[in-house]
Amino acid sequence: MTGLHHNLTETASDAAIDTACRVLRLPTMRAQFPDLVARAEREQLSYRGFLAELLMSECEDRDRRRSERRIRAAGFPRQKWLSDFDYSANPNVVPAVVNNLATCDWVKKGEPLCLIGDSGTGKSHLLIGLGTAAAMAGCRVRYALAAKLVNELVEAADEKQLSKTIARYGRVDLLCIDELGYLELDRRGAEMLFQVLTEREEKNSVAIASNESFGGWTKTFTDPRLCAAIVDRLTFNGTIIETGTESYRLAQTKARTAKTNTRSA
Repeated sequence: MTGLHHNLTETASDAAIDTACRVLRLPTMRAQFPDLVARAEREQLSYRGFLAELLMSECEDRDRRRSERRIRAAGFPRQKWLSDFDYSANPNVVPAVVNNLATCDWVKKGEPLCLIGDSGTGKSHLLIGLGTAAAMAGCRVRYALAAKLVNELVEAADEKQLSKTIARYGRVDLLCIDELGYLELDRRGAEMLFQVLTEREEKNSVAIASNESFGGWTKTFTDPRLCAAIVDRLTFNGTIIETGTESYRLAQTKARTAKTNTRSA
């Protein structure tokens, strides 16, 4: 083991630190070192204080990058944050309930979540926002449109890969299924979706967004017994949020149109 190098010039020390950060794969320490040195000298930080600041900056940035990778891996179609949800536009949604869900305890317990309401009432916003919160909390998340998920399962079955595909969807901590209830599913597709839900039952969470109340799900799942079993899987020990019937997007459009007409007049 080599000894410590003494009497290095500042330039040589900076070069050595830069090289070491590259070798040890510490990009944040490498990037922030000059600024942190300057602040340490300015604020007269102790050696321990300076080292703690340097290491914490690397840890925090690694956490951020891991969160970003999990969010990308989830496959969300667009960014939606819970902090941007307009509760005043939809009084049906209770902030305290959403804030409690944002802790992600329900995901850790493997509990389901159902968001039920008409188009434009914020279901997808909440679904993606809560999925994003779960990814940031360290959970493996996957987002899928219901129709695309069923199509993928059917194709996997045709290629003798159904078990692998179901297992892949079974492993994630939270599966977000959007637009459930928009299209009627044939019996084969519905049964495959049921297999995914069964694979995850009471182990890993499922969150769904649907424009149909549970009573209307027989239009999507035409077999009454299968429909009842799916509703049971998605509601047992779960949370149900009804976002209502008043479209937030439609209200915004009407407000903009009214404002434009007023200006024109």
